[in-house]
Amino acid sequence: MAIPQVAQAPLTYADYRQWPEGERWELINGEAYAMSPAPSISHQRLVLELARQIADALDGAPCQALIAPLDVLLPTLSETDEQVNTIVQPDILVVCDPAKIGDSHIRGAPDWIIEVLSPRTARHDHLTKRALYERAGVREYWLVHPVDRVITLYTLQDGQYGRPSIVDMAGELSPAIFPEILIRWQRIVDKLPDSSLLPS
Repeated sequence: MAIPQVAQAPLTYADYRQWPEGERWELINGEAYAMSPAPSISHQRLVLELARQIADALDGAPCQALIAPLDVLLPTLSETDEQVNTIVQPDILVVCDPAKIGDSHIRGAPDWIIEVLSPRTARHDHLTKRALYERAGVREYWLVHPVDRVITLYTLQDGQYGRPSIVDMAGELSPAIFPEILIRWQRIVDKLPDSSLLPS
């Protein structure tokens, strides 16, 4: 996708909202990043099953599980929505503060973000977004690797993520900040193609 014409830089949510519908973008520190083409069926199955388990576990709780596409505004100070220059669309997010949830977007750091990796986005999710989410105060960040069948987990401690934990996509797993949520990976893996048949 070509970056839509804008009158100023860095770009803000005001610019972003003028761009054509049907195109997916993120802004990070005022720089535009085109999202990948529509996710694969395997990606969608993984996101759907993972989000279903999280939503079921949170049923009746104050926290809400949400999925992309959904704009998440990450202000650095007290900017108005129109002035914010960082807008992301995580695959799955959990927000516990109802004040952050608007009609059309989230304003402020979610408590938990999950990104399902694809070859095109892996570096961006591992480096750029990890640093961004750490700075914004996202309490837990998971990167799910559907081909390698592993999950990389970051938990915020004293404002930093530190070294991640890397675990197999097997058995059961709970996020550190939500021990009541139990992810059963076999239900997810069963919906994915045989990894031995995927291109290397």
